Amino acid sequence: MITNFTGKESQITIEQLYCSAQLGGNVHGYLILLSVINTFLSITAFLGNTLILVALRKETSLHPPSKLLYSNLAISDLCVGIIVEPAAVSYWISEVIERSDICLYALDLAYVTSYVLCSLSLGTTTFISLDRLLALLLGLRYRQVVTLKRIYLTITFLWAISSFAATTYLVSPVAHPWFGNIGLSLCLAISIFSYTKIFLTLRYNHIQPHQNVSQARPTQASPLNMAIYKKAVVSALWIQITLVVCCLPFFFALVITPQGDPLPYYIARQFGAVFIYLNSSLNPLLYCWKIKEVRKAVKDTLKQVPCWLL
Repeated sequence: MITNFTGKESQITIEQLYCSAQLGGNVHGYLILLSVINTFLSITAFLGNTLILVALRKETSLHPPSKLLYSNLAISDLCVGIIVEPAAVSYWISEVIERSDICLYALDLAYVTSYVLCSLSLGTTTFISLDRLLALLLGLRYRQVVTLKRIYLTITFLWAISSFAATTYLVSPVAHPWFGNIGLSLCLAISIFSYTKIFLTLRYNHIQPHQNVSQARPTQASPLNMAIYKKAVVSALWIQITLVVCCLPFFFALVITPQGDPLPYYIARQFGAVFIYLNSSLNPLLYCWKIKEVRKAVKDTLKQVPCWLL
């Protein structure tokens, strides 16, 4: 969104402030603070998601396609820590030292890579919600339908479409927002539908507690696994909600209609971006908190850390 601010002699937009000397020294303090915060988040995202990937590799009790989806989410969060956040810090520092040549490259790198990885995270959490819905509806056929090969194809598609949508920022700035709006709306609609269908189905099953396995339809999940299934759904929902909550401050800063001085809105967008990056550091904590198998694998991995250091 381009917003004009009219002064006595010139007209400026928030976007034009991103690599501009007009930011002034009064913004430098905020940018330095953001750089310090983001450096810490970069380290925690790298360490946390590396640990999760090692733990997932060792974990054998999770269904392989589901484990692959969580691994892909951890990889995208890891890339945020080692690519996006250092690029964002480079952008903010280049503004402080007034290096416009570095600023432009760092800004483009931070935006394009964050767009790819955030789209990938949103798409992956959407497919996780679909995976949980299929597990409920397909029952015994679930493992035949949701195979490792199909999940690999799904992840490849997500990487491809996310990368394509991000590159439109460089080649077609007019068309670029449409990809984001359509993709965001579609992912949220699918996730809302999936979790709504899951909870309605679970509620219906709860109303009929005397229904036994022989009376259950082939498309229903086994009642013996229902407790485990509910925990998996809650875990996936927590991850989805955390992603949405972390993105909200940035989207609020985008849709707000600025008046007067553009600098507060520029600062709000920068802090909103940090909240998005924060999600990559929170996800490993959510895995350990909500997924018992991952928590156990992480504990086992941490016990071996002294052995690696010897």
